[in-house]
Amino acid sequence: MSTSAPPASEPAPGPTPAPGPAPAPAPRFGVNYTPSQGWFHHWLDFDPDAVRADLDSIADLGLDHIRVFPLWPLFQPNRTLIRPRAVDQLVQLADLAAERGLDVNVDGLQGHLSSFDFLPAWTRTWHRRNIFTDNDVVSAQAEYLRTLSAALADRPNFIGMTVGNEINQFSGPPHPDPDPITPEQAVGWLRRLLAACEEGAPGRLHLHAEYDAAWYQDGHPFTPAHSARIGAVTAVHSWVFNGTAQRYGRTGTATEHHAAYMIELSKAWALEPHRPVWLQEVGAPAPVIPAEHAAAFTEATVANALDCADVWGITWWCSHDVSRSLADFPELEYTLGLLTNDRRVKPAGASLARIVAERRGREYVPAPRTTALVVDVGDGTGGTGGTGGSSADGGSAPTRATCGPGGAFFEAFARLTEEGVRPTAVLAGRAEDKEHLAGRGITEVVRPDEVG
Repeated sequence: MSTSAPPASEPAPGPTPAPGPAPAPAPRFGVNYTPSQGWFHHWLDFDPDAVRADLDSIADLGLDHIRVFPLWPLFQPNRTLIRPRAVDQLVQLADLAAERGLDVNVDGLQGHLSSFDFLPAWTRTWHRRNIFTDNDVVSAQAEYLRTLSAALADRPNFIGMTVGNEINQFSGPPHPDPDPITPEQAVGWLRRLLAACEEGAPGRLHLHAEYDAAWYQDGHPFTPAHSARIGAVTAVHSWVFNGTAQRYGRTGTATEHHAAYMIELSKAWALEPHRPVWLQEVGAPAPVIPAEHAAAFTEATVANALDCADVWGITWWCSHDVSRSLADFPELEYTLGLLTNDRRVKPAGASLARIVAERRGREYVPAPRTTALVVDVGDGTGGTGGTGGSSADGGSAPTRATCGPGGAFFEAFARLTEEGVRPTAVLAGRAEDKEHLAGRGITEVVRPDEVG
């Protein structure tokens, strides 16, 4: 959708670059909690002792938070039934985490995990309804998220809610049976569910999180602007099996900087110059990152991500390997843990623990990124206007594939990074906005066709 940007006001007497950054809160380090016994099916046979042992092994790595995943059909098996016992078990897990110094973020709508879909029967087959647009379904989702957040609202270690895990994958291809929506409908759905989270637990960090189709796939209804402008922080999920490692190699600049690239790309759409970005999922997936190289990949990825400013935290995927006793997972899912299924620390886990220990108490002040690469995603103004007229939601980014592996913007960014430039990103519609550039400390603007 083409959008129109308001004329940039001419500052007087002319903006000066922003002063050097002040010390920011130290980034958080955590892990996505995959129970060692039963995977996420552990909710069916919730065992506090097994959870205690898992959380002990996580805390021993020096991490400070976990992201947890209730299975939506188990917690809300009927549209008007949210199981009190399941909610109590979620609260019990949060309390067990608190005893070990771990804060908790909760993903509500699961949704989709590790190639499996978990949607309630009341949204499928004979009761088929669009999970994003049917009012009865969305009302039930809102009540579910409100209930979970309210149950945790008085827990000091409760960070907040994430609406769901990459639930955008249900909205279009390549999902085999999608529930199609428009970008405008995506905005309405996100705002309604985030409002429900806020009603349940006012003032907590409530957000939404999509897989990288939102950033890289032309025509996808969830857009970069939705991620960067709606919710308390921007979440990015960085997975180099998306073609990055295959194209550029396991030690390629684009591969080892992919997470940092997504962090900087997100800043192009943010309205606030220092909006926090949460690297909420990142892992070392085999075979594109072989097991013997997982530790080195972990160290490079974390170091490069922390070379970006405004990082709220890094949450590794995942805590424990999936048990080989469970069938039909993609092969990589069995080996992504920082710990084995019997809770032994793996090399990547040892690397992350060492990084956390080394950074504890250190000042977090990354040097400014003064060079910005212009990203033009076909909005006419580069996405500074609004979806449906709302400047808060941005454009539809119809040609955002330029930002994905192999795209002109992606490759120019990688080339600049390889040359030691440390680029960031700026929308085409803001490339000549002196006030915006100064607010971000940008002193040089480069276009992809000018690189290399």
